Amino acid sequence: MEQTKYLIYFVSRGIELAAALIIAAAAVEATIKALVLFVKRGAPPQARTEVRLTLGRWLAVALEFELAADILRTAVAPTWNEIGQLAAIAALRTALNYFLGKEIDKEASTARQAAESTIRGETVAAAPERLSELVSR
Repeated sequence: MEQTKYLIYFVSRGIELAAALIIAAAAVEATIKALVLFVKRGAPPQARTEVRLTLGRWLAVALEFELAADILRTAVAPTWNEIGQLAAIAALRTALNYFLGKEIDKEASTARQAAESTIRGETVAAAPERLSELVSR
């Protein structure tokens, strides 16, 4: 039983390490993209939103990894105090992930609506030219 606890402990630490690497890679990627956008200055606002959404998605993935590590540790936690602490941490991480997901969905929906209205705006702007072509025939 003791060996199983050690094995689960090391597996959970490995999962936490994977989460940390995901967060680090996402932060580096977002920083590079943000610096490029800062230097460009002419980038559309959707580009900044895309950087935020991409970072948020990676953070959500990392939170899922952290939650998995918490669940593994809970399986072998010897005291009710440790189980309570892990449950509180898991609840906080789940809540963070939930609200992060809602923000990502909201931003993605806003970006999608903006793209659709732009397409509709171009179609409407081009419509009078097309109409005059049809009428002249």
